[in-house]
Amino acid sequence: MTTLSIPDMSCGHCRASIEAALRPLPGVTAILFDAAARQATIEGPAPAALLISTLDGIGFPATPVTKAAD
Repeated sequence: MTTLSIPDMSCGHCRASIEAALRPLPGVTAILFDAAARQATIEGPAPAALLISTLDGIGFPATPVTKAAD
């Protein structure tokens, strides 16, 4: 599972474009969106680098979200 910050994701059309680009990638089993946080969580073993480069290619620069240590 990879959570990405996608600052330019601002509407339903953005979400649809992102989903259309990521869903066919090998290892993507589900995509969950948090529009308010402008984040997407991609479930499955797809490499983060592949996800990020794919999003960059469609005009949505993304960075991994890291969780704070407890």
